[in-house]
Amino acid sequence: MTAAATAVPEPVDGTGTAVPGAGVDGLSHRAPATPAAFPILQPHTGPLPGDHYLPATPATVLWGRLPCASDTAVLEIASGESVTFDTVSHEGVLDDQGKDPRAFFGAHGVPADQVLDDAVEIAASVSRDPFADGPHVVVGPVRVAGAHPGDLLKITVETLAPRVPYGVISNRHGKGALPGELPRTGHNVSVFAAVEERAGALFGTLPVTADGPPVVAFPLAPFLGTMGVAVAADERPHSVPPGTHGGNIDINLLVEGTTLFLPVQVEGAMAYVGDPHFAQGDGEVALTALEASLRATLRFEVIPADAAHAAFGDVTGPLVRTADFLVPTGMDPDLDAAMRACVRSALALMNGRWGMEEHLAYAYLSAATDFDISQVVDIVSGVHARIREADFATVPAVEPTPLDRDRGAA
Repeated sequence: MTAAATAVPEPVDGTGTAVPGAGVDGLSHRAPATPAAFPILQPHTGPLPGDHYLPATPATVLWGRLPCASDTAVLEIASGESVTFDTVSHEGVLDDQGKDPRAFFGAHGVPADQVLDDAVEIAASVSRDPFADGPHVVVGPVRVAGAHPGDLLKITVETLAPRVPYGVISNRHGKGALPGELPRTGHNVSVFAAVEERAGALFGTLPVTADGPPVVAFPLAPFLGTMGVAVAADERPHSVPPGTHGGNIDINLLVEGTTLFLPVQVEGAMAYVGDPHFAQGDGEVALTALEASLRATLRFEVIPADAAHAAFGDVTGPLVRTADFLVPTGMDPDLDAAMRACVRSALALMNGRWGMEEHLAYAYLSAATDFDISQVVDIVSGVHARIREADFATVPAVEPTPLDRDRGAA
């Protein structure tokens, strides 16, 4: 494996002293976990609906870095095939939480058999430099046959199943939307949130005072914060800042049934996933969302360069598609610059897909499109636009045609 790239300041490093099993905060919600709202999805157990299954093991994950051109695939698939991934949240396995998931979650009332075995194994045996690497556990890379630079990789989110009935939301010193202001103590704050089932739906729960009962409930909307392709370089990128390769884009629209398009940078695309979330507000202001492990089944299809261009014009970064919206993105360390980049991406998309002249597209965006802040806490800020496709129902447009599976495997 290639050596890590130049260090980026540790995004989860804090000033507190680690307390094994309890984190470093002293303010986190410590109410006992409720009985499991669903079966615990330990590795190799429960439904595995994909054409392939990729568990999270020391041999199939990177911790804190993303794949690059010189990495070797841990799985190869044909265009059109699906993969079921077991993803592992970084919360509960990090150094500032004791790097012992059974002790950390046990201190919050979680029985040992409800702690994921793969999280325990990764915390104990996978190498990570807490001062140079990011926090995220990333599964992959997966080589998709027939994917070449210039193509688009279409990733369809088919199912996202919670693996455990709990998660963690963290605020760490020097991070979040209010660095230097919050946390107010000298320690990092990791808030435990149990999941409850109410009227057939799953909710995250929080108290209104430390150690109080979990009386606040918010609906779960699981998604993967990280989906990406390998960069065309021989150094692995840090896992925190997103970019044209995707990575840690943290767009909460990417729930079941949605699609992410990414420009392929290396042969085979070399796709990967991680940073599973149960719920996230736009902005992700504290630093993390409700971080918790998911079993994700994703379908991968190659859109050849000519078909991609005919459908969307030049796509230079992540593009999301939901049932209602096309969602171009903009990213930059400066939030204002990220907003401008997103507007430019939206203008280019509207011209490429519908032939809309720039001044008319600009007017449409101003009148009819919401620009949302994906997140402001990942070194590179993200903005995404929601362009309503129904508004263009009478305008001719080409749909992106995937690579024929037989040709892709040839």
